[in-house]
Amino acid sequence: MAEIMFVGDEGFDPRVLSGATCAFGVFDGVHSAHRFLIDQARSDARERQTRAVALTFDIDPDELFRADSLRKLMSNEDRLRELSETGVDAVVAFRFSRAFASLSPEAFLERAFAGRVPSCIHVGQNFHFGSKASGGIAELTAWGSAHGMTVRAHDLLSLADMPVSATRIRALLQRGAIGEANQLLGRRFRIRGRVLPGRGEGRDMGFRTANLVVPQENRVLADGVYGAYAHVRGATYKAAVSVGVSLVFRDEATATCEVHLLDFSGDIYDEEIAVDFDTRIRPMIEFDSVEELIETVKSNIEWIRKNL
Repeated sequence: MAEIMFVGDEGFDPRVLSGATCAFGVFDGVHSAHRFLIDQARSDARERQTRAVALTFDIDPDELFRADSLRKLMSNEDRLRELSETGVDAVVAFRFSRAFASLSPEAFLERAFAGRVPSCIHVGQNFHFGSKASGGIAELTAWGSAHGMTVRAHDLLSLADMPVSATRIRALLQRGAIGEANQLLGRRFRIRGRVLPGRGEGRDMGFRTANLVVPQENRVLADGVYGAYAHVRGATYKAAVSVGVSLVFRDEATATCEVHLLDFSGDIYDEEIAVDFDTRIRPMIEFDSVEELIETVKSNIEWIRKNL
């Protein structure tokens, strides 16, 4: 796991960027196309015998400019943590701000790299930066040529004849197409959160749940019931997960992710758990009675026990 550093923080050593080989992007989801780009940088770093660095921002820039409609595949903390586990030597995050974003492309690069220029930087062909995203590959290459930095711009990795992107993955998740989304991610889609006290209906019906409140910007998965794997205290359990609010309890519920751990007992309130989604079992259903809901949930749990 590589060290995560923030430019400008006390203790940050700018020399980590000097002569390094970098992959630069926002990397929401750290999906398979991002990993392809980072692997290119890592391979190049080995040939150049330099440090491999994942370059990104501390926040998703859309948090400042499209906050009302923002949807993200993972939190900033998870994004940085996932990047640190890609095999790079370091993760360096710039502090993103409106002032930083408003700089001209040249000023943006001067602020980012002046005095600590990488030897090579790998980006996607759609990489843009600076005021109103006015900087692109041409501006990056011109600045690099003047400062001894090589630019490698890569076509986006494609699967099923379409480029892999966070936008494409979010669209799949919003349809509940978890299998296709996982294929593009290169792993299962994950939600991480702290367990909060729930309403107790699950316990009363015979299946306790760990309740997670997912931030609005991370609610990208379609409502429904899923088979998943939950990671608790270093162990992994099969889980039945309800995303959204059951129509039976829609007037009194607030939890957005209820996780029933199979073959687990114990109190995990206020503990952090991670949930990896594998299969969508069904959408939310309007049941005629609580008894019908209970029988359906029991059937879902049995399916997960046998098939995951």
